[in-house]
Parts: sequence; C-alpha cells; structure tokens
Amino acid sequence: MRNLLLKAAQLTFLIAALFAFLGTDQDARFQTLGHKVMCVCGCNQVLLECNHVGCTYSDRMRGELASYVDRGDSDDLTLQAFVQKYGPTVLIAPTTTGFNRVAWVMPYLVLVLGLTTVVLIVRTWRTRPQTIPASGMGPVSNLELERYREQARKDTQV
Repeated sequence: MRNLLLKAAQLTFLIAALFAFLGTDQDARFQTLGHKVMCVCGCNQVLLECNHVGCTYSDRMRGELASYVDRGDSDDLTLQAFVQKYGPTVLIAPTTTGFNRVAWVMPYLVLVLGLTTVVLIVRTWRTRPQTIPASGMGPVSNLELERYREQARKDTQV
C-alpha cells in the first residue's frame, strides 16, 4: 500500500511538473510574439506594453495572440495572421523579403555612396593644379609680402 501511495505521489509530481513546463513554454512564446507586434491604436508601443488608457485594440489583439498560441500555430503563421488582419505596419521590424529588403539596405548604401563622393571630391581638390597669377609674376616672397603689409597699414592707418 505504501509503495502504491509513493508511486501515485511521484506520478502526480511528474504531471504537475510537465504542465508547469508546458505552460512556461507557451508563456514564453506569448511574450516573444507579443514583443514582435505593435498595438494599432496609434500609441506606437509594443503590443504587450501598450498602456494607453481605454485602448480597445490591445485587449482584443492580446486575446487573438493568446488564441493563436493556445492553438499551437507556428510563430510565422501567427505573425502572418496579424499582418493579414492589421497590415504590415503591425510588425515591429519589417520582413527581409521583397521591397522591404531595400528598406533595410538603402540607409547603409546611401551612407557609403555619400562618403565615397566626399572622398572623391576632396581628392580632386587636392590634385588640381596650382593657379598662377595672371600678371606672370611668380609667388610672392616674404620680403615683398612684408612690404605689402606695411603699405596696407599706412593706407588704413592701423
């Protein structure tokens, strides 16, 4: 009798542990998926963190998310269901397919092209030939430059 009672206690403990671990897996999926979706009420917050007073969307969307997780739908299927119902702006990050791939790449491409343009312009400026004065005089020596400065001081009385 004592052996039977011990086996029943072990079986009860095993079943309770199994339900506890399965529940945390679904809770973890719910949390993960809830942080990949935005609330569509206009608050621009993550669905699970929407604290908009009187928000009618967040409660309904959380219920839909919970039903998808309870049904055992895959993560991709759940996210696609939200996209079909609320549009692509419901996702926190755009997908990496089609035109959205361009949206991920374009800022980096523009940055690289801009930096390349600046480098080419600076190189062009540095390698252009020296200008020679039209009068045919060569560069001004320091002695002549001092004489011109002295003349400018006299003329401006500074």
